[in-house]
Amino acid sequence: MSIDTQTARRVAKLARIKVEDEALPALAEEFSAILGFIEQLNEVDVEGVEPMTSVTPMRLKRREDVVTDGDQQEKILANAPDAREGFFAVPKVVE
Repeated sequence: MSIDTQTARRVAKLARIKVEDEALPALAEEFSAILGFIEQLNEVDVEGVEPMTSVTPMRLKRREDVVTDGDQQEKILANAPDAREGFFAVPKVVE
């Protein structure tokens, strides 16, 4: 697939990239090369190949789901300008 300078100008405008007129032919050539590579990739047979995120198997690191710094309610509420019944008190904003 070949991209002309008019299409390259339009793509640059849509991408909000300022491209001088003398640079448009080179940009159109780069776009054509990119589309050519994509066409090559479309020819590859990927039937039966599962998608992957990396070439090596990876698993997220996990940790125990435990409270590590709890029981600080009084210390936290000490900084509140208004605390009632163990909670932050805030002014009503919706009538």
